[in-house]
Amino acid sequence: MQIVANVLVGLVAALHAWILVLEMFLWEGAPGRKLSGFDAATARLTAPLAANQGLYNGFLAAGLVWGLIAGDPTGYRVQVFFLSCVVVAGLYGAATANRRILFAQALPGALALAAVLVAG
Repeated sequence: MQIVANVLVGLVAALHAWILVLEMFLWEGAPGRKLSGFDAATARLTAPLAANQGLYNGFLAAGLVWGLIAGDPTGYRVQVFFLSCVVVAGLYGAATANRRILFAQALPGALALAAVLVAG
């Protein structure tokens, strides 16, 4: 079960690293505009906000990687903390921004968190 948990945590970390790239560097291009649904003018106006969100997603990814490489009990605790943050952020985003976030962020985070707790 530990291998499954580690793989899921790694996938959630990779997802948040990809979100960082989309929101910080690709927001005004085709990938970012497809994600947001914004036209070019709105994407340009919202780029600083997206970059800020991207930075926070990068912090989540970094925390999850830290949890994977740190020895226990620190690694376990770090994973639980950052996965909990991912789930809360996903739930809030789904409630306030777009329901897709529930499935794109909260659900993967919750599955990884469940696996970490079972393996722990």
